[in-house]
Amino acid sequence: MVPLLKFKIFLILLITFNFFCTPPPIGFENSGNSSIINKINRIILDSGLDASFSIKVLELTNGNTLYSLNSKKLLMPASNNKIYTCAAAIHYLGRGYQFETNIFKKDNNLYIVGGGDPDLTIGDLDSLASAIKNKISKVDTLFIVENFMDSLNYGNGWMWDEGSWSYAAPVGPLTVNKNCVDFYIAPGDEDKPVKVKTFPKTDFIKYINQSKTKNDTVGFKKIKIERDWPERTNSFIISGNVSDTASVDTFQRNIFDPGLFTATVFKEQLENKGVFVKNIFRTKKGSSGSLIVKHKSDSLLFSAKNMMYESYNLAAELFTKAVSSEDTLPGNWPSGLKLIKSFLADSAKIDTSKLKLADGSGVSRYTLTSTEQIVELLSYMYNSKYSDDFLLTFPYGGTKTSLKKRLIKTDIHIIAKTGHLSGTSNLSGYIFSKKHGPLAFSIFMNGFIGKPKRYQNLQDKIITSL
Repeated sequence: MVPLLKFKIFLILLITFNFFCTPPPIGFENSGNSSIINKINRIILDSGLDASFSIKVLELTNGNTLYSLNSKKLLMPASNNKIYTCAAAIHYLGRGYQFETNIFKKDNNLYIVGGGDPDLTIGDLDSLASAIKNKISKVDTLFIVENFMDSLNYGNGWMWDEGSWSYAAPVGPLTVNKNCVDFYIAPGDEDKPVKVKTFPKTDFIKYINQSKTKNDTVGFKKIKIERDWPERTNSFIISGNVSDTASVDTFQRNIFDPGLFTATVFKEQLENKGVFVKNIFRTKKGSSGSLIVKHKSDSLLFSAKNMMYESYNLAAELFTKAVSSEDTLPGNWPSGLKLIKSFLADSAKIDTSKLKLADGSGVSRYTLTSTEQIVELLSYMYNSKYSDDFLLTFPYGGTKTSLKKRLIKTDIHIIAKTGHLSGTSNLSGYIFSKKHGPLAFSIFMNGFIGKPKRYQNLQDKIITSL
């Protein structure tokens, strides 16, 4: 990290040196249009913020660098890594690719076969159960088949204590409801536990309700829902307080063992329709018998838009393994990441020897890239045959996306992907500037302490200045 005082001195010198057209001081890289350099450097200086900054802004009509600050520096991209994953998935799988969830039948046994669908819903499973109820009256064994992808549920470099948060849901080819349970919390009677409903309603999870409804703020503790993740169970504890005047609130928490979760919910849906299921087993032998019903997802483009709009980590990892499955089975992280890097090198002409990919989503703190590399990919995709589809996946300000509270009061058309980890705040995408034409930009801010809001405001100020 560059200390704040040193960085302030550096920017002051840069503004002065650019004014007199002299070279910048040694040890920092700052180049581009001199007036833009002065403008952005002044914005950063006036913010008083301290972090490792890396910025690149490129004019897409002529390939000229409008602004660059330490743009070759390797930093953590966080969810900006999804830009690579999204582009590679469109390249390898195609916009119309569909994930399949298949049900096979042999004798009185059923096989539920996962195809890595990140958007499979409880309603989709229920539709499969409805289609089956007239084909079989009882099931001896419901077999879980997950051969499409490997059995690793967590990415390389994911923090061990991510716990039960929805963004760290385990990865598996058989996935439903984002591998999460939704808890609906409402006030109960005064000094009594809160009212709890779950979706899906399933015996797969258990919970202990230690919470209390309160009519005052004395000793008030924020509601907390924790899965017993250290013991790898699906038991939850609900604690803390809810005001007796509060509205219903929703909390999403991940589960352990997504394949068994999906199969258990499917079993319960079958039984609700009169089809009794005796056992659930996991098999490594693959499916057997005949295909009796299948569910196809919406197009890959639909899933990619969900991934980018919601910053949906599970989808990014399933995309990575699905890309791998085009080359080798079962789909896995090493093969998928290798193919993504090959795409970046061969198509976007990025020097991937100076880039490290550890996962598809950017949750891993082992993943390192630069704003220059991000902008190289953005430039390639903008000028490629994938341009329209790729740009369609990017969020824009004021919508129900990761940009819902940002970039609202501006007449500049900006589409961008956010990236956030503790101590990291990034933003990359496209600016359609009246003065400079279409621009590709990437802003990384790593290594700070505290909440990211001030850094997000700085990012917004930089890009709207263009």
